[in-house]
Amino acid sequence: MRPYPATLGAILAGGLARRMGGGDKALLMLGSRSLLASVEQRLTPQCESVVLNANDDPARFSESRLTMIPDSIPGRPGPLAGILAALEWAAVHRPSIAWVVSTPGDTPFIPHDLVTRLHAAREAEKKPLACAASGAHNHYTIGLWPVDLRHDLRHALTSEGVRRVEDWARAHGLATASWPTEPFDPFFNINSPADLIAARALAERADTHR
Repeated sequence: MRPYPATLGAILAGGLARRMGGGDKALLMLGSRSLLASVEQRLTPQCESVVLNANDDPARFSESRLTMIPDSIPGRPGPLAGILAALEWAAVHRPSIAWVVSTPGDTPFIPHDLVTRLHAAREAEKKPLACAASGAHNHYTIGLWPVDLRHDLRHALTSEGVRRVEDWARAHGLATASWPTEPFDPFFNINSPADLIAARALAERADTHR
């Protein structure tokens, strides 16, 4: 039994990947696996189940067995919309799950204790939300969200024009769980072709620090 409440994992892959020339960044290859498969492999053992937030034709993710859930509001307003989609999906399809953990589909080295430490941080700091950090950087899209806040988040997106995860999270109270950046940053994300080259070099080091 896990030492924390049942948690749904949500991999966010709803963006347009403009800096990578468009397309689905999560499907880029890192060694023998796609970025998506790498994230899924690390996240799945930590969660009751895992879903994929992505938009448009689901056929392009046919090699993944993940349930694909599109944004539930139009216009691709960013990662908050993906978090909202996961919260609303959990409420309908997994009513016994009260928490969602989110991570982008381009962070292939997320730690194996991500969910444990996020829950521990929110409990220790008595905050309703938690996000990950490494070094001096907070990673707001890598966070823990209560399903009960789904209505508030929908209102923030549709009526208040909130777009930044940080803004919405800090309005409710945000705990932080921090990881070291050595021997590598577990939240290294891939935004450019150069980042993908660097990630391929990091992959072997990451596997030796499982």
